[in-house]
Amino acid sequence: MERRQQIRPRDEAVEQIECYIRSRDIAPYGKLPGEREMCEMWGINRTTLRSAIKRLIEEGKLYSRKGSGTYVAPPKLERNLQDAKSTTESVRGAGHSLRNRVLDIEVKQASSYEAEKLAIPEGKKVFHLRRLRIMDGVPYMIEASTINYECCPGIESYDFCDESLYRVLNYNGVYLTQGQESVGITYATEEEAKLLQVEEGAALFFIIGVCGTPQGKPVEYFKAVARADKVRFSSVLRRAAKQRKGEH
Repeated sequence: MERRQQIRPRDEAVEQIECYIRSRDIAPYGKLPGEREMCEMWGINRTTLRSAIKRLIEEGKLYSRKGSGTYVAPPKLERNLQDAKSTTESVRGAGHSLRNRVLDIEVKQASSYEAEKLAIPEGKKVFHLRRLRIMDGVPYMIEASTINYECCPGIESYDFCDESLYRVLNYNGVYLTQGQESVGITYATEEEAKLLQVEEGAALFFIIGVCGTPQGKPVEYFKAVARADKVRFSSVLRRAAKQRKGEH
């Protein structure tokens, strides 16, 4: 006898919400009905509904505003791990707006770790810039860049609330075209949670890497944390075809 798999009430509620959004073609930032109305529409209790909403928020499909309600989330920013685009190029190229808030800016001496990453002697001048990146009015990333100062003397005079770091480097004849980065998971500190408007301890992407010139000279060492509900990472996989003996 064929046994039917039992659908959990929360999963059914998730399907109801997603179907409601699709059938009414609710655009990103569109507001959903109140919890009481949704419970009455689908004959479910509030605990089940809240569990479903929480899951959809974790998946980045919804977001909530305290005291205001639940809204349809915009699509996540997709970042290709195999290109060397700046954050500005990635965000604006995908049709989003971007604003910056400068958190720290200084010219300092390179630590031993920074010197190793940038292939310069310890104590050499570096330019340090840390910014809060705000996409479509919502803070989504804290990004820190350390630049070999020798590559761009006077870089600290630019206004990085408005200017793109890579564009400033380009103005000065420095082009970053290659490098490496790695992505992991971390958890929001008290400061990060406040800046990114998430709960302390929330899971964040942690990105770290080095970018350099076409000649392979390291110029930028960067670290960033990003909201997992606002960005996703992709990569193109390629497998080299092996040519068998006698094949052309």
